[in-house]
Amino acid sequence: MLLVAAVVICLATVYAPPAGRTSWFLEVGPGLAGIAVMLAVHRRFPFSHWVHVCVFVHLLILIYGGIYTYALTPLGNWAMHAFDLSRNHYDRVGHLALGVFPAFTIREVLLRKTPLVRDGWLYFLVLCVVLAIAAFWELLEWWVTLIAASDVGQAFLGSQGDIWDAQWDMLLALVGAALVLPIFARAHDRSMARVPGLGP
Repeated sequence: MLLVAAVVICLATVYAPPAGRTSWFLEVGPGLAGIAVMLAVHRRFPFSHWVHVCVFVHLLILIYGGIYTYALTPLGNWAMHAFDLSRNHYDRVGHLALGVFPAFTIREVLLRKTPLVRDGWLYFLVLCVVLAIAAFWELLEWWVTLIAASDVGQAFLGSQGDIWDAQWDMLLALVGAALVLPIFARAHDRSMARVPGLGP
């Protein structure tokens, strides 16, 4: 139900976003693709409610960034002026979220589809996948900047003049995952236990 609600919210925001539909699609499209995959495999691989909530919240963050571009979100501009920051930091929030929320989807797939157990290599491998996704996203931003119109590419890149933006973005995704996994792993386990066929 949350995934359907996320799709409805997406459709409601695609009509006339201030940043334009191309920018919206670049930011929100990967999230929609993820939801499409989850819906397609739902009968064979139903994800836990915890993962559904994570995907829903993450998509809301993507949608907000896609509507305005991450460098121009009103919330980020307010924080920039209120706290005398050097830039709109909503982009940083988005990349932190890229580690926080997908970490549980990755963790659930690894626990349910591989011989990995909760101790040992699981934490390390989830962090590796998160970092790989974050690095791929930076490559995607670079690629779009090369082939798209300059204004769209620069808006999607969102570096705001920071030459270390890509490194910060990857680091924040890694830190986000590293922090939330130990804190919320048990809650995620309890949610997985309630998935039909996975309980004790």
